[in-house]
Amino acid sequence: MTTVLEVIDGGTTYLEKRGVAEARLNMQRLVGHFLGFSRVQLYLEFDRPLSEEELAPIREALKKRGQGIPLQHLQGEVEFMGRDFLCDGRGLIPRPETEELVSLVLKETIPPSPRILDLGTGSGVIGLSLAAELPQHEEVVLSDVSPEALALAEENAARLEQSVTLTESHLFDAIEGKFDLIVTNLPYVPETSRESLAPELQHDPDLALFSGPDGLDLVRKFAGEVASYLKPNGLLAMEVGFDQGAATVELLEKGGLQSVTVKADLSQVLRFPFART
Repeated sequence: MTTVLEVIDGGTTYLEKRGVAEARLNMQRLVGHFLGFSRVQLYLEFDRPLSEEELAPIREALKKRGQGIPLQHLQGEVEFMGRDFLCDGRGLIPRPETEELVSLVLKETIPPSPRILDLGTGSGVIGLSLAAELPQHEEVVLSDVSPEALALAEENAARLEQSVTLTESHLFDAIEGKFDLIVTNLPYVPETSRESLAPELQHDPDLALFSGPDGLDLVRKFAGEVASYLKPNGLLAMEVGFDQGAATVELLEKGGLQSVTVKADLSQVLRFPFART
């Protein structure tokens, strides 16, 4: 019979031939997911033989991964800020940079009972992480133009046992009141980059990725409206594309925001515009 190690080795070779990055790590996670093993358990069970019943779903998932279907979709979940979130084609797969954004927000001065808006929430990872980390919040509003994304965010809220307000809205069209904190990861990929996207990104919803010829269409509209939805000294935090920081600063200052800066990610890319009213 085929052992755990043989499955990992064979699957790694299969994925490498198909150009999948970090092939061995992908294979370890697939095998661990379907067997219910942690990575440590996998090492301890390398010699364990697998039955045909155990092998069948691993083979099917391996084939799909080789076709470019994201690992997170095959697992059905993704870890973000130490919590497991449901993940599928209804929302953008969270990136490590977005975890950095949340970590930076939590280092800022925030009122003890903040009203928070996660605009363009997708699967809800930003807003729900903030809700969990700031448990004394007055209200956390998760908004998105996509009802499918909001349904996924609602499922994640139930999974994390977080009480939030879900609002279907194109930017601020259906948003009411003012907030102490607005966080957003709006679509920022230029339409001209569509054909050059990595295969995994092509499984994300178009609504979550593209925003006009230069990727800034939604940011322009957002920047002109956001000041009206922030309380005095309210905080805005954003994620934008690797080359969009300076342009976003200009748009936010034009929109009436103060103390506009751009914080760097761990790769020293100026990716996170922050501002106050």
